[in-house]
Amino acid sequence: MNNDLTLALVVIVALAFDFTNGFHDTGNAMATSIATGALPPRIAVLLSGALNLVGAFLSFSVAATIASGLVSTGAINLTVVLAGLCGGITWNLLTWYFGIPSSSSHALIGGVIGSTLAAAGSHAIKWHGLVSKVILPGVLSPFIALGIAAAGTWAVYRLTREVPKGTRSHGFRIGQIGSASMVSLAHGTNDAQKTMGIITLALISEGTLKAGDKAPSWVIISCALAISLGTWIGGWRVIRTMGKGLTEIESPQGMAAEASSASAILLSSHFGYSLSTTQVATGSILGSGVGRRTEVRWNVAGRMVSAWIVTMPSAGAVGALAYAIANGIGGNAGGIIVFLVVIAIGTGFYLLSRKTKVTPDNVNDEWTGQVGIPTPTPGPAKAAA
Repeated sequence: MNNDLTLALVVIVALAFDFTNGFHDTGNAMATSIATGALPPRIAVLLSGALNLVGAFLSFSVAATIASGLVSTGAINLTVVLAGLCGGITWNLLTWYFGIPSSSSHALIGGVIGSTLAAAGSHAIKWHGLVSKVILPGVLSPFIALGIAAAGTWAVYRLTREVPKGTRSHGFRIGQIGSASMVSLAHGTNDAQKTMGIITLALISEGTLKAGDKAPSWVIISCALAISLGTWIGGWRVIRTMGKGLTEIESPQGMAAEASSASAILLSSHFGYSLSTTQVATGSILGSGVGRRTEVRWNVAGRMVSAWIVTMPSAGAVGALAYAIANGIGGNAGGIIVFLVVIAIGTGFYLLSRKTKVTPDNVNDEWTGQVGIPTPTPGPAKAAA
């Protein structure tokens, strides 16, 4: 296959994935602030998008992990990278449609691992790096975030128990603007790096860069802009699940959840761990409910955990299938066919989502038990909307 054409397809699909990563993960930073009314929905996603853009330039450790720490760069080619991206973006779109806050990071890594296995076998996977940098942090981080948020929420309510409820709520809503901003900034330092790492991996496999080289400036800028734009669009289906589906959130617990998420994500970015910001944010929200001793919808959390467990193998299976199709057809046609299939999948999910819209206007409606899809309330006001 012509390398220039394949590389162009890889870059386009990688930036499309980064875009879906942005709107899939907006809820990690802003769901609690939107739920408590600390920020209007449209302002929240605009602020989050701007801070994701800034955060993308602050750390490059995670990009290095993705580019050279998970697979052997000498054993893969551009078709493998393209197929892996197809696995990640398909899973992102599927879970976004159902409003399930799953891990974009694990979807991307799973897709690349699956396509690499199909192309080169298990010897091309750096299993130690995969376990230590991805799987273990993914398993432990939600529990750590839950514990920190539970303790923080308990302490916040304990220390402010003499403060009038209205005054306390107002003060913490202001504080939430700062803590949610920190989560958005942290998200940029972690998630934007993953697509930078994938494009860098493609450039290494194509021969433009040497193994161990850092991402070029154009890669950093384009990935930062893509994830920022996706965040600004707002993944309202996932935001609804995060903000309304797990527990009813008050501003003190919202601030505690956001602070624990930001600290965990920033720490992982410093050490180059490809952490799932979604799993961290979910653990923090659950922990805030435990700390406040309010109802936590463990059934919703259970569905989310089930999705987390199957994310990497499911995305990996799609990545392997995409590689088999592209490699089987061969030449330029194989890559183009896979590219067109991704476009068709994205278009299909978008059209389906229009039938049950979640928008800034209904994202905070009373939780109905449906993951991500609110049931419209009858009445003239709703009908007019």
